[in-house]
Amino acid sequence: MGNLGAAMTAPPHQPDDVDELQRIAAAMIDRGVRRVHTLAWRDLDDPDAGGSEVHADEFLRRWAVAGLDVTHRTSLAIGLPREAQRHGYRVVRRGSKYSVFPRAVAAEVTGRAGRYDALVEIWNGVPWFSPLWCHKPRITFLHHVHGPMWGQILPAPLAGFGRVLEARLAPPFYRRTQVVTPSDATRDELLEIGFRPARVLAVPNGVSEAFAPGGERSPAPLVVGVGRMAPVKRFDELIRAAAVARVTVADLRLVVVGSGPMFGELVSLVAELGAEEWVTFAGQLTHHELVALYQSAWVVASASLAEGWGLTLTEAAACGTPAVA
Repeated sequence: MGNLGAAMTAPPHQPDDVDELQRIAAAMIDRGVRRVHTLAWRDLDDPDAGGSEVHADEFLRRWAVAGLDVTHRTSLAIGLPREAQRHGYRVVRRGSKYSVFPRAVAAEVTGRAGRYDALVEIWNGVPWFSPLWCHKPRITFLHHVHGPMWGQILPAPLAGFGRVLEARLAPPFYRRTQVVTPSDATRDELLEIGFRPARVLAVPNGVSEAFAPGGERSPAPLVVGVGRMAPVKRFDELIRAAAVARVTVADLRLVVVGSGPMFGELVSLVAELGAEEWVTFAGQLTHHELVALYQSAWVVASASLAEGWGLTLTEAAACGTPAVA
């Protein structure tokens, strides 16, 4: 996996209170909700998946345990089957990173996607415009505003359109939609671009109980960065910042966890800086290895241009490790 999943293998599943989940499901069924469809840009098993995909899997698997019929529709990645079962819910993969939007909407509107009672839209940069075509109960998860990140995601003309779409064109259609976002900071950003205060709810991301204080702190200053090696995560800036810090903290070390399209470029940067002895690329770690690394770090750092609320920072905090972002 190349996700935050790039960073680690799937954590051991620790079931929640099944009785409580079933009570929640019973309440949904009483309101006529048995079948739930969700729309997402990428799937958890996509090599480019990140925190948004991990978050989706966490609530989808719980709904499945509770007894709801869940279908998760997303784009197709090379090497993955068109359909799969995961953690009790159905995964349907169709279309490319761009064609997934019209294809998924067309499937829902025409009924080819099957019957459903409620819809969950996961808005990751490009909205699904569910208010225009879904007339059933629905909710939208919006993890962060891309803003300045568009220039790193798309070429100039498309990046400009992305900014306008996100900040001006789409928000008016969502004035009556319940939007859930992971932090008060992101909620404030959404209000600035036109979302209604009464319809935007900040719900912090949860974290596995496996992330807890313990272990041994590294005797030498250790900085850890975790995530997908993509331009928006700016691991190149993190490496350069660590090189500057070593001027005054000579024994500082940096460990970068994850994989992605910038890996080769980052390796070249480390060689250019002569930093091979103090920068380590850890690649993909097991869940337990990642917890141990968080516990040993002096600080976990993120150089991302924007995050709704970085999941890796929450995991580190649960381990008692401060963050710099």
